[in-house]
Amino acid sequence: MGEFNFSVILDAIRRSPDGLSRVELAGIVGLAAQTVSNICRRLLNQNLIVEAGKYGHGPGKPRTILKLNPAGMYAIGVHLDPVETNYALLDLTGAVAVHRTLPARPDGEPAEVIQSIAAEIESIIVEAGIDRSKVAGVGVAAPGPIDGAEGSVIKPPHMPRWGRVELREELHQALKLPVLLDKDVTAAVAAEIWAGGLSGTGSFAFVYMGTGIGAGLVLDDDVVRGSSGNAGEIGHIIADPDGPPCDCGRRGCVKVTCMPENILAEALKDGITAVTGLKDASLQESMAALSKAAADGDAKANALLDRVAERFGTAVSVLTNLLDVDHVVFGGPFWLHFEAKFLDKLPALLNELSVISKVHGLEVVGTSVSHEVGAVGAACLVLEDTFGPNANSLVLAEGE
Repeated sequence: MGEFNFSVILDAIRRSPDGLSRVELAGIVGLAAQTVSNICRRLLNQNLIVEAGKYGHGPGKPRTILKLNPAGMYAIGVHLDPVETNYALLDLTGAVAVHRTLPARPDGEPAEVIQSIAAEIESIIVEAGIDRSKVAGVGVAAPGPIDGAEGSVIKPPHMPRWGRVELREELHQALKLPVLLDKDVTAAVAAEIWAGGLSGTGSFAFVYMGTGIGAGLVLDDDVVRGSSGNAGEIGHIIADPDGPPCDCGRRGCVKVTCMPENILAEALKDGITAVTGLKDASLQESMAALSKAAADGDAKANALLDRVAERFGTAVSVLTNLLDVDHVVFGGPFWLHFEAKFLDKLPALLNELSVISKVHGLEVVGTSVSHEVGAVGAACLVLEDTFGPNANSLVLAEGE
């Protein structure tokens, strides 16, 4: 109970950027004033919070404001992706202190890739000039499928040498730091929630637009992970009934119509010169060229992105109708190339396809986090696991 109350008070302070007094904390968390005072003293001694001035009006003793100490603790996030590997060092407030993006090695041996990730993390700690004891842990956001209980990634797409790799344990052995592993879409949701904006509250679907497409799900502020940590696999939702055949035996699935590589193949087929004229361009560079062509008025590029928006509307409406969410958040490393078109087209389309439109509307927004949402979210998972209130800690073992 003591550890739970500790986390509750720290979380309340985190959610108040302007800080809170001990009296205000007691009112918010519903604990006795003496309990709050004792826990705050402990938080101050551990340098997790700081006293940030006083305020008061009229008679009575001014109240001391308590805020998070950004340098009190850190977390590191890694986003493992076939195209690029993103790293983010977050302070206790969730602010990014260091960020790096490096080309990925999709054909590399897993052991070599893990060692290179460990070396990069060590380099980031040195660059930031922080003591290792201040690192709460490392979060890894990986493409699915994963075995959440085992901490393994299992044959991720576009990474042919990766079979079943115990990534969590192997990285822990390399770093001697706590390591968490979760799906990239779940990490993205964690980042959205930790960012503290309205887009990260309530019930929503987070559509992650990376090398692959996935969905993170939140119902009543709780992340939905599924029994093995693989909730949100939307690759075989039909987005275009007239689309190309999929390896599942059906036609027009998200997997064969909505991935960046599918869209660029279609652009080449349509003869969109902004794409056909590129040589040795990356997926990011090619999508940027297609997006710019559409913004500059290229009719073919606009028509293609219109079709892509309709496909996403069809696929995402399956989620919104099934789960009765109140908003959809789009994000991920490729989101910026679709943002203008999707925010223009999708609100009306999703509301048109909604079976509950007469009950409530459906808002469509872009992420409140940067496009490095996977790495930021992976670090947020560590902060949440370390300092977030966890009701499971209140369950007593049998016989206690």
